[in-house]
Amino acid sequence: MKTLFTLLCLTGALCCAQQISPQDMKGMNMPGHDMSQTSGQDSGEDTDASMHAMHSMEGHHMDMGPHMKMTALRTPQPGDAEKAQQVVVVARTVMEKYKDYQVALNEGFKIFHPEVPQKQYHFTNYSYAFEAAFKFNPEHPTSLLYEKHGESYRLLGLMYTAPKRFTEDDLNRRIPLSIAQWHEHVNFCKAPEGKQDTLAPNPKFGLRGSIITKAECDTNGGEFHPIIFNWMVHLYPLEKDAAQIWSVDRQHAD
Repeated sequence: MKTLFTLLCLTGALCCAQQISPQDMKGMNMPGHDMSQTSGQDSGEDTDASMHAMHSMEGHHMDMGPHMKMTALRTPQPGDAEKAQQVVVVARTVMEKYKDYQVALNEGFKIFHPEVPQKQYHFTNYSYAFEAAFKFNPEHPTSLLYEKHGESYRLLGLMYTAPKRFTEDDLNRRIPLSIAQWHEHVNFCKAPEGKQDTLAPNPKFGLRGSIITKAECDTNGGEFHPIIFNWMVHLYPLEKDAAQIWSVDRQHAD
């Protein structure tokens, strides 16, 4: 049943493999995200793609550029602030519940690549990720965002996801786009075997790479993905004001 559930999650475009091990990481994506159904690309992706993407994003401020697509900030409408605040109130309750990372682990959250040093670690619940493909439940974040301290973890925030097929109107119905800006990562060229350079000062490949078109990616022997992962939004419910709770800069940096 576990294997069947994992395949279902992958097919549903919101889940990864259930276990973190060299053998089981085949087909694993970034937590709660999908690399399938991207303009004819195969649904099965290997670990390298997720690792390349992780290293490309890790510790770098990604402003609006050729690898980042963000929702437009809309004009506030009556009720927007109240609706977003309702999400924050629920998210604060979730934060209290999972302040102890062991509680999260005991309830089915799994650490994405715990062996890789990261600024933030995603503890992902794949059942909640699958649920997010069909409905929005603020009590069920796709991922909990923890900062590592020695052998322990400190909870910083939450991440919600939505299918890449969603329009901005769809996202606005989940969280008003006058308050929150969702983002997705685009124009990803996975490096060919032996040419991974995503941590270099001026990389060609990955989410900081100079390659932004399929033609250029093909010429360099890479594997092009117009969209990598699904829509996502981070929030930091314990901050004091909406600008910090829904901080776009912090989402990018993280």
